[in-house]
Amino acid sequence: MTATSLLNISGVSRQRAGRAAVSDLSLILNRGQVLGLLGVNGAGKSTTLAMLAGALRPDRGSILLDGQDFVASPELARQTIGWLPEAAPLWPELSVDEHLMGFATLRGMTRRDARRATDAIVERLQLGELRRRLAGVLSQGQRQRLGLACALVHDPALLILDEPANALDPVQVGELRKLVRERAAAGCGVILSTHVLGEVTAVCDRVAILHEGRLRHDAALRDDADGHILESTFFAIATGASAA
Repeated sequence: MTATSLLNISGVSRQRAGRAAVSDLSLILNRGQVLGLLGVNGAGKSTTLAMLAGALRPDRGSILLDGQDFVASPELARQTIGWLPEAAPLWPELSVDEHLMGFATLRGMTRRDARRATDAIVERLQLGELRRRLAGVLSQGQRQRLGLACALVHDPALLILDEPANALDPVQVGELRKLVRERAAAGCGVILSTHVLGEVTAVCDRVAILHEGRLRHDAALRDDADGHILESTFFAIATGASAA
């Protein structure tokens, strides 16, 4: 593990519903790096992210978070990790402001610090007009933005995003990409899971491809040429053909 390594995954496996969802996965994520996690539906992406967020325990293998054993101490997620699952965990009877204050408090902040953090993320994600509105009456895109705000309110060192562009309009997708780059520039490690190649090439500097629960590709993305290679590699893996 290098000095800048934030996340070190070694030999991680997990079964779900009696079958191998993830098998022998090993990856390293450095601070300031944006990793795109690609794969078709059922490739094991969501299971992988749930393990990295502490919601699922691996059947075997190790996960080191900032040098500490995350499997043995899942409470490390409380302050270190921000996670936006594919379906944002929101309560329809709570307002936007109540969600953010609640998430910040659960992360260990005092009420004063939670208020400051809430105000800051409301301003950054342009949620000011919505802060008193109940989550149950928000549009799908607004709910997605609130879920992202909840993942970011405590300024996590590791940000895990599962299909974060779902329901966002083109302007909001552009803002999301800008935000991800801002977080990386500030030293945050970001894992962005998607099945949309364009999202990966637009914002990620590295890509990993999962297929049938196994890591099939892990490489840096440096320019447009790498993007074209990624496209052919992804489709070759997904279809079982030979990459060009």
